[in-house]
Amino acid sequence: MTDGPVVAVRGAAYREVPPELARFHVTVRARERDREATLTRLAERSAAVRVLLAEHQPPVDRRETGELWVRPETSRSNERVVGYRGSVTTTVTVTDFSTLAELMLRLADQEQVEVAGPQWSLRPDSPAHREARHAAIADALHRAREYAEALGARVTALLELADPNEEYGFASAGGAAWRAKGEPAELELDPPPQTVHAVVRARFAISEPVLG
Repeated sequence: MTDGPVVAVRGAAYREVPPELARFHVTVRARERDREATLTRLAERSAAVRVLLAEHQPPVDRRETGELWVRPETSRSNERVVGYRGSVTTTVTVTDFSTLAELMLRLADQEQVEVAGPQWSLRPDSPAHREARHAAIADALHRAREYAEALGARVTALLELADPNEEYGFASAGGAAWRAKGEPAELELDPPPQTVHAVVRARFAISEPVLG
């Protein structure tokens, strides 16, 4: 606690920085007359996708297999099973965007493969977050000094610094779903800037104001 005058301020910083991660989803589908054949076809097509991802340069940063499902299809008349349909989805994360479009188009050119994305983001530990927090603290100190100067006083001590957990980084979720076959296609991707926002609240002690 302090018995002297106090200035309470809010410091904020906004930054736009290039994305660091791109994620997209690859869904492999199959439809056959019996369950075993459907699973076999899914396995074959999934293996082809894995080969493409393994061969990609620069290497894929991360891949994660998500939902796998196989379900029967029935006729409308008597609900007799007439076939089986299935799919499996893999989420792919890359950090080098130089050949991202080429990779996505190559995957989409495979039989019964759907590609959706990309979604852009920053790493959770991106330096951009730390830089924004530092800038927010500098902004709070600058504001406190301005208020003190307007009163004919000066900042003498920091009493409290609080992070209200309003800092975030988010991705501009641009993306598309592609099912491509036929002639080789070309595509250019323009990664959207990511917004980083940091906020702090601070209380500073100041010298006695000159009010006269």
